[in-house]
Amino acid sequence: MLNFGGVCVEINIGEKLRSLRQKNNLTQKELADRCELSKGFISQLESNQTSPSLSTLEDILTTLGSSFHEFFSDERGDNPVWRKEDVFIKETGDGVTIHWLIPNAQKKDIEPIMVTLEPGAKTETDLPHMGEEFGHVLSGAVTLVLGGQRYRVRKGDSFSYKPSEQHYLMNTGKTPATVLWVCTPPNF
Repeated sequence: MLNFGGVCVEINIGEKLRSLRQKNNLTQKELADRCELSKGFISQLESNQTSPSLSTLEDILTTLGSSFHEFFSDERGDNPVWRKEDVFIKETGDGVTIHWLIPNAQKKDIEPIMVTLEPGAKTETDLPHMGEEFGHVLSGAVTLVLGGQRYRVRKGDSFSYKPSEQHYLMNTGKTPATVLWVCTPPNF
Protein backbone atom coordinates (compact mmCIF):
# COMPACT_ATOMS: atom_id res chain seq x y z
CA MET A 1 0.00 0.00 0.00
CA LEU A 2 1.46 3.36 -1.05
CA ASN A 3 0.27 6.72 0.25
CA PHE A 4 0.35 9.63 -2.23
CA GLY A 5 -0.80 12.86 -0.57
CA GLY A 6 -3.47 11.15 1.50
CA VAL A 7 -4.63 8.86 -1.31
CA CYS A 8 -3.78 5.24 -0.62
CA VAL A 9 -3.02 3.04 -3.58
CA GLU A 10 -2.63 -0.71 -3.27
CA ILE A 11 -0.06 -2.04 -5.73
CA ASN A 12 1.53 -5.47 -5.78
CA ILE A 13 5.01 -4.34 -6.78
CA GLY A 14 6.49 -7.84 -6.90
CA GLU A 15 3.76 -9.21 -9.13
CA LYS A 16 3.96 -6.21 -11.48
CA LEU A 17 7.76 -6.50 -11.71
CA ARG A 18 7.51 -10.24 -12.46
CA SER A 19 4.91 -9.62 -15.16
CA LEU A 20 7.00 -6.85 -16.73
CA ARG A 21 10.14 -9.03 -16.63
CA GLN A 22 8.30 -11.90 -18.29
CA LYS A 23 6.90 -9.60 -20.99
CA ASN A 24 10.52 -8.70 -21.76
CA ASN A 25 11.42 -12.41 -21.97
CA LEU A 26 14.08 -12.12 -19.28
CA THR A 27 14.95 -14.59 -16.55
CA GLN A 28 15.50 -13.32 -13.03
CA LYS A 29 19.26 -13.86 -13.52
CA GLU A 30 19.30 -11.89 -16.80
CA LEU A 31 17.46 -8.97 -15.18
CA ALA A 32 19.74 -9.11 -12.14
CA ASP A 33 22.86 -9.08 -14.33
CA ARG A 34 21.64 -6.10 -16.35
CA CYS A 35 20.87 -4.14 -13.17
CA GLU A 36 24.02 -5.27 -11.32
CA LEU A 37 21.90 -6.96 -8.65
CA SER A 38 21.74 -10.53 -7.38
CA LYS A 39 19.24 -13.08 -8.68
CA GLY A 40 18.20 -13.64 -5.05
CA PHE A 41 17.31 -9.95 -4.65
CA ILE A 42 15.15 -10.04 -7.80
CA SER A 43 13.47 -13.20 -6.50
CA GLN A 44 12.77 -11.54 -3.14
CA LEU A 45 11.38 -8.45 -4.89
CA GLU A 46 9.02 -10.52 -7.02
CA SER A 47 7.78 -12.43 -3.98
CA ASN A 48 7.35 -9.17 -1.99
CA GLN A 49 9.87 -10.29 0.65
CA THR A 50 11.84 -7.05 0.26
CA SER A 51 11.33 -3.57 -1.15
CA PRO A 52 13.66 -1.75 -3.51
CA SER A 53 15.00 1.74 -2.98
CA LEU A 54 13.64 4.30 -5.44
CA SER A 55 16.92 4.41 -7.34
CA THR A 56 17.02 0.59 -7.60
CA LEU A 57 13.41 0.48 -8.76
CA GLU A 58 14.17 3.17 -11.32
CA ASP A 59 17.13 1.12 -12.64
CA ILE A 60 14.97 -2.00 -12.90
CA LEU A 61 12.14 -0.15 -14.65
CA THR A 62 14.55 1.51 -17.09
CA THR A 63 16.05 -1.88 -17.90
CA LEU A 64 12.54 -3.22 -18.50
CA GLY A 65 11.66 -0.27 -20.77
CA SER A 66 9.21 1.29 -18.32
CA SER A 67 8.97 4.35 -16.09
CA PHE A 68 7.54 5.25 -12.68
CA HIS A 69 4.51 6.81 -14.38
CA GLU A 70 3.72 3.71 -16.43
CA PHE A 71 4.47 1.32 -13.57
CA PHE A 72 2.27 3.11 -11.03
CA SER A 73 -0.58 3.97 -13.39
CA ASP A 74 -4.08 2.71 -12.63
CA GLU A 75 -3.95 -1.10 -12.55
CA ARG A 76 -7.51 -1.38 -13.82
CA GLY A 77 -6.52 0.04 -17.19
CA ASP A 78 -9.19 1.58 -19.35
CA ASN A 79 -12.26 0.19 -17.67
CA PRO A 80 -15.13 1.68 -19.69
CA VAL A 81 -17.74 1.23 -16.93
CA TRP A 82 -17.90 2.95 -13.56
CA ARG A 83 -20.44 1.87 -10.94
CA LYS A 84 -22.53 4.13 -8.72
CA GLU A 85 -20.36 3.13 -5.75
CA ASP A 86 -17.34 4.59 -7.61
CA VAL A 87 -18.88 8.09 -7.60
CA PHE A 88 -17.34 10.58 -5.16
CA ILE A 89 -19.88 13.04 -3.73
CA LYS A 90 -19.01 16.39 -2.16
CA GLU A 91 -21.55 18.64 -0.47
CA THR A 92 -20.07 22.11 -0.23
CA GLY A 93 -22.42 23.28 2.51
CA ASP A 94 -23.70 26.23 0.48
CA GLY A 95 -26.39 24.39 -1.46
CA VAL A 96 -24.11 22.79 -4.05
CA THR A 97 -23.58 19.02 -4.35
CA ILE A 98 -20.99 17.71 -6.79
CA HIS A 99 -20.86 14.11 -8.01
CA TRP A 100 -17.51 13.18 -9.62
CA LEU A 101 -18.72 10.51 -12.04
CA ILE A 102 -15.36 9.02 -13.01
CA PRO A 103 -12.74 8.26 -10.36
CA ASN A 104 -9.28 9.66 -11.13
CA ALA A 105 -10.63 11.77 -13.99
CA GLN A 106 -7.48 13.86 -13.84
CA LYS A 107 -5.82 10.96 -15.71
CA LYS A 108 -8.39 11.23 -18.52
CA ASP A 109 -8.96 13.82 -21.24
CA ILE A 110 -12.41 14.79 -19.93
CA GLU A 111 -13.94 15.24 -16.50
CA PRO A 112 -17.69 14.79 -16.16
CA ILE A 113 -19.48 15.85 -12.99
CA MET A 114 -23.11 16.15 -12.00
CA VAL A 115 -23.91 19.29 -10.05
CA THR A 116 -27.06 19.89 -8.02
CA LEU A 117 -27.76 23.48 -7.00
CA GLU A 118 -30.40 24.31 -4.42
CA PRO A 119 -32.41 27.52 -5.01
CA GLY A 120 -30.11 30.52 -4.54
CA ALA A 121 -26.92 28.45 -4.73
CA LYS A 122 -24.02 29.03 -7.09
CA THR A 123 -20.86 27.14 -8.00
CA GLU A 124 -17.45 28.60 -7.27
CA THR A 125 -16.26 31.12 -9.83
CA ASP A 126 -13.89 29.36 -12.19
CA LEU A 127 -11.03 31.42 -13.59
CA PRO A 128 -10.20 31.37 -17.31
CA HIS A 129 -8.38 28.24 -18.43
CA MET A 130 -7.61 26.21 -21.53
CA GLY A 131 -10.04 23.66 -22.91
CA GLU A 132 -13.78 23.43 -23.43
CA GLU A 133 -16.81 22.93 -21.23
CA PHE A 134 -20.19 21.41 -21.94
CA GLY A 135 -23.29 21.15 -19.80
CA HIS A 136 -26.77 19.68 -20.05
CA VAL A 137 -29.53 20.64 -17.61
CA LEU A 138 -31.22 17.48 -16.36
CA SER A 139 -33.75 19.19 -14.08
CA GLY A 140 -34.70 22.72 -13.06
CA ALA A 141 -32.98 25.72 -14.62
CA VAL A 142 -29.67 27.54 -14.10
CA THR A 143 -28.05 30.76 -15.15
CA LEU A 144 -24.67 30.40 -16.81
CA VAL A 145 -22.52 33.44 -16.07
CA LEU A 146 -19.72 33.65 -18.63
CA GLY A 147 -17.66 36.82 -18.45
CA GLY A 148 -20.17 39.66 -18.30
CA GLN A 149 -22.98 37.69 -19.97
CA ARG A 150 -25.80 35.72 -18.35
CA TYR A 151 -27.58 32.87 -20.11
CA ARG A 152 -30.71 31.13 -18.82
CA VAL A 153 -30.47 27.36 -19.38
CA ARG A 154 -33.56 25.24 -18.70
CA LYS A 155 -34.26 21.52 -18.37
CA GLY A 156 -33.32 19.82 -21.65
CA ASP A 157 -31.09 22.72 -22.78
CA SER A 158 -27.32 22.44 -23.19
CA PHE A 159 -24.40 24.86 -23.15
CA SER A 160 -20.88 24.72 -24.56
CA TYR A 161 -18.05 27.26 -24.49
CA LYS A 162 -14.32 27.82 -24.34
CA PRO A 163 -13.62 28.96 -20.76
CA SER A 164 -11.56 32.02 -21.67
CA GLU A 165 -13.44 34.17 -19.11
CA GLN A 166 -14.52 33.73 -15.50
CA HIS A 167 -17.60 31.51 -15.32
CA TYR A 168 -20.00 29.83 -12.92
CA LEU A 169 -23.54 28.47 -12.64
CA MET A 170 -26.24 29.74 -10.31
CA ASN A 171 -29.78 28.69 -9.53
CA THR A 172 -32.08 31.69 -9.36
CA GLY A 173 -35.18 29.50 -9.50
CA LYS A 174 -37.40 28.07 -6.77
CA THR A 175 -36.58 24.38 -7.28
CA PRO A 176 -33.28 22.44 -7.24
CA ALA A 177 -31.42 22.19 -10.55
CA THR A 178 -29.20 19.34 -11.71
CA VAL A 179 -26.61 19.74 -14.47
CA LEU A 180 -24.35 17.22 -16.17
CA TRP A 181 -21.16 19.27 -16.69
CA VAL A 182 -18.10 18.13 -18.64
CA CYS A 183 -14.73 19.84 -18.79
CA THR A 184 -11.72 19.10 -20.96
CA PRO A 185 -9.02 18.96 -19.83
CA PRO A 186 -10.03 18.04 -16.25
CA ASN A 187 -10.42 21.15 -14.14
CA PHE A 188 -13.18 20.65 -11.57
